[in-house]
Amino acid sequence: MTFDDKQIRAKLMVGLPQLLGVPAGEELVCRITTFIKELQHWNKAYNLTAVRDPGAMVSKHILDSLTAMPFMHGKKILDVGTGAGLPGIPLALCLPECRFVLLDSNGKKIRFVQHVITELELMNVEAQQSRVEEFTCHELFDTIACRAYTSLNKFVHSGGNLLKDTGRLVAMKGKYPQAELDELPVGWHASRVEQVSVPGLEAERHIVVLEKN
Repeated sequence: MTFDDKQIRAKLMVGLPQLLGVPAGEELVCRITTFIKELQHWNKAYNLTAVRDPGAMVSKHILDSLTAMPFMHGKKILDVGTGAGLPGIPLALCLPECRFVLLDSNGKKIRFVQHVITELELMNVEAQQSRVEEFTCHELFDTIACRAYTSLNKFVHSGGNLLKDTGRLVAMKGKYPQAELDELPVGWHASRVEQVSVPGLEAERHIVVLEKN
């Protein structure tokens, strides 16, 4: 499938302002376009995502990831199960004042993320290959985010110990996860559960914010 640079840029110019609240800058559009181009190229050999169409990647990956931006808290953010760098890379591009750690146990996916960090000269991002249960850090995180990673219960048990007492877990979900909310472990509560809209995508999306009691 060919890469249509003009189509990608046009979709970004329409979709990004709806999420950012301001017109999309030329540099941001250019860097995200480069990210999508690299993702399509590497996807042919590494099977990083089931989405093959670069145009569909705009809404299904980039804009979908950015719906989590208003829920980011503090300056140090961990993206658990980042895969091809989602939502971490789009968020880091739009939040340059924050520091991101992108975590995944899959070596080929982390190699791609490291390539993108170098290609885009992302000074506020580092990639780490590890299972979250085995990951250690010198400083706890303000926000830990995940996108289609695991259940809320497992998210708390696997990542909760990496979070500051004043921090939050941010889970990106499809349909309203009532069953998962009912199974939250003792000591945790959902402070926010909000439906979000992804420009260009007709699909149900919710953001769940979990905090310690």
